[in-house]
Amino acid sequence: MIDAVWVELADQAVVKRTGDSLEGRGFHVEFLNNKDEALERLKTLIPSGVEVMTGSSTTLKEIGFVDFLSSGKHLWNNLKEKIVAENDPKKQAELRKKSITSDYFLGSVHAVTQSGQVIVVSATGSQLSSYVYASNNVIWVVGTQKIVPNIEEGLRRIREYVFPLEDQRMKQAGYKGSTIAKILIFEKETLPSRKITLIFVNEKLGF
Repeated sequence: MIDAVWVELADQAVVKRTGDSLEGRGFHVEFLNNKDEALERLKTLIPSGVEVMTGSSTTLKEIGFVDFLSSGKHLWNNLKEKIVAENDPKKQAELRKKSITSDYFLGSVHAVTQSGQVIVVSATGSQLSSYVYASNNVIWVVGTQKIVPNIEEGLRRIREYVFPLEDQRMKQAGYKGSTIAKILIFEKETLPSRKITLIFVNEKLGF
């Protein structure tokens, strides 16, 4: 049984306080009402001609960004499309390595503490290098149900809620399942050359 706390949207006062905490740790924060606004904001936030790469993200799929990116109705350089289209395993692996330095890397996160820490869990770690250092522009789209009081609750959210759903999703897709292999806790962004934008959406999105 899913704990209701993991799916409830945060109170707007909590969202605002969390946003202020994130700003104080070097993140840029925006607030939107729904997934339609989120998709339109991404269309204007990402400049024409840049490289765009995404991590595996239920949130990006739910807001329509995955379909929009694959539609080609934009002026971005879609690196994921090139990776998927490459049939040679060695060449595909090289493209994946190069993609971590994409101009813009998009995804989501699994928990955000009210004091401004960001927690991401991954089975492979494929998105983590871009989040941490390699991409100069990172955009996270985050439903406000992912806001938690502290790191301990964030880790509990991952183990008790996020992982079971992701494991189920992977099995339904024909894989063996998922695993909690690597956990990133982002305390702050300190590099002036990088911009990490976290877009809070007042809807339940993703896990």
